[in-house]
Amino acid sequence: MNAVIDRAVSARTSQAPLLEVKGLSVAYGKAQVVHEVGFEVRRGEFAVLLGRNGAGKTTILQAISALLPRRGGQLRFDGADVSAKDAPEIVRAGMIHVLEGHRVFTTLSVEDNLLLGTFAKNRRGDRAKLARIYDLFPILGEKRHLPASKLSGGQQQILAVAQGVIGEPQLLILDEPSRGLAPIVVDQILQVARQLCDTGIAVLLVEQLVHEALKHADYCYLLDTGRITGEGTSSEVRSGSMLQRAFLGH
Repeated sequence: MNAVIDRAVSARTSQAPLLEVKGLSVAYGKAQVVHEVGFEVRRGEFAVLLGRNGAGKTTILQAISALLPRRGGQLRFDGADVSAKDAPEIVRAGMIHVLEGHRVFTTLSVEDNLLLGTFAKNRRGDRAKLARIYDLFPILGEKRHLPASKLSGGQQQILAVAQGVIGEPQLLILDEPSRGLAPIVVDQILQVARQLCDTGIAVLLVEQLVHEALKHADYCYLLDTGRITGEGTSSEVRSGSMLQRAFLGH
């Protein structure tokens, strides 16, 4: 491990985790698909979960967000045990999960979709937060009065991510934001995620575009068949053999 990686690991371990996952297990019926997984995400860190299709990445995210029941394990967030909290309570605690697949309200305007993202903290909506979103995502400002159905697939994905950002999370969870999108849109989304980390927000990303994710991420966990099989800084993972083992099995 070189000096740059040593310093990155030292800086990471010197601060308490924002999200701490211990012994997380998830099953579909009798079939266990996540096996006592443990990992951490620090405040302001861009962490990524990588692995082959079917490795359990999306299942882990949904279990963290209380969208799926857990068979076992403990979740701590911002120093508190949140293992027993339901999905709305997880959101109010400061974790916002942007689900895979451009999930927006197509009959509502772009701006109304964004205002819905503020409801976790303000039931009447908070228009004061719109200006920052339009600065981050200018295309949404240009199309704010259009129904979301008039946006392209890429623009709908940007809107879905913006809905998460406008809720001012401490941790933003992104599940494969690149699916079906042009590379330039993917890069834009990941660049914004990187900017959010620079302001102190943590990002936890699941992504199939491995090299694009590692270009922006700080730390990486590798999964295979529902287990963590390796971890390291993005530089360490790119330069070593862990990726090959995770995706090719050797």
